[in-house]
Amino acid sequence: MMKQILFAGVIGLFLTLVGTPLLIKLLARKGYGQYIRDDGPREHASKRGTPTMGGIAFIFATVAAYFLAKVITGYLEGPEVDTAPTFSGLLVLGLMVGMGLVGFLDDYIKIVKRRSLGLRAKAKMAGQLIVGIAFAVLSLQFADNRGNTPASTKLSFITDFGWTIGPVLFVIWALFMILAMSNGVNLTDGLDGLATGASVLVFGAYTFIGVWQFQESCANALTLTNPGACYEVRDPLDLAVVASALMGSCLGFLWWNTSPAKIFMGDTGSLALGGVLAGLAICSRTELLMAVLGGLFVLITMSVVIQVGSFRLTGKRVFRMAPLQHHFELKGWSEVLVVVRFWIIQGICVIVGLGIFYAGWAADK
Repeated sequence: MMKQILFAGVIGLFLTLVGTPLLIKLLARKGYGQYIRDDGPREHASKRGTPTMGGIAFIFATVAAYFLAKVITGYLEGPEVDTAPTFSGLLVLGLMVGMGLVGFLDDYIKIVKRRSLGLRAKAKMAGQLIVGIAFAVLSLQFADNRGNTPASTKLSFITDFGWTIGPVLFVIWALFMILAMSNGVNLTDGLDGLATGASVLVFGAYTFIGVWQFQESCANALTLTNPGACYEVRDPLDLAVVASALMGSCLGFLWWNTSPAKIFMGDTGSLALGGVLAGLAICSRTELLMAVLGGLFVLITMSVVIQVGSFRLTGKRVFRMAPLQHHFELKGWSEVLVVVRFWIIQGICVIVGLGIFYAGWAADK
């Protein structure tokens, strides 16, 4: 199974490195270029017409890498419990594809139909709700021989805690996470490579978390060094395969998406990434930890909330422009400087999040 994690990452990286230029040519030939707001930083005007909907590249690469890793490591020749596709892995991938499809329809209408706002707000929300509810409901099915389903009706931080909130409240909670993370990634995707690079770091963290949870799984209680700190997660190692495939695919896409970007991910990519981040958090029982691991997305989302709230209450703006990255651009920071410094912030968030994760395990020794 460890080989699958390695193969998934390498295959995802290769597919987006090679496949993204082909997608760029296809989108450019069809004239599917990015719409740029006139009220944004003036430097962004040069980006107008850059091919968008690039999320197609890493969505396809991630799904392909996941299944190719299974085939290459011999799953078809002799499937075993720990190497076969799992319900957790398939549900997280399905959430990514479903949210990506909603984003694709939004991008398509913006670009092809020349309607600047894309999907109507109600239609876009309806699409996200349908995908999110389907994921949430299905994630409470498919119990394994220990009774664990892909998701739990308990809230979680580094493991499940507290009382069961019940299936209805869980669906609402899962929807909130999916919509919040999708919105966060979408708002972060305003500068070349910013959201892609930040996502790579979080997916790297979830690859580590999945491997650690497998090694310290309660199913292996007899061989654990610390049985009191085991993890009741249904398919941790397969979630690590998904996270590795995502990390490799986004890293390859970043080669073409970094400044000056040859392609943008569009809502196709940002909604897919936000959805899959929420899915990984839910299925790995680290829901509240996601606020730390994805700290940059939270910070940028909060900057918009603060800006809008301040303007409505006082008529004054806190930032020169929201989301936060554009505030620093208007202060004179170059785009590359903003991106690199925000990546550093995201890296610190990941380090802190993993530190909390490990500390929680060590505290139960």
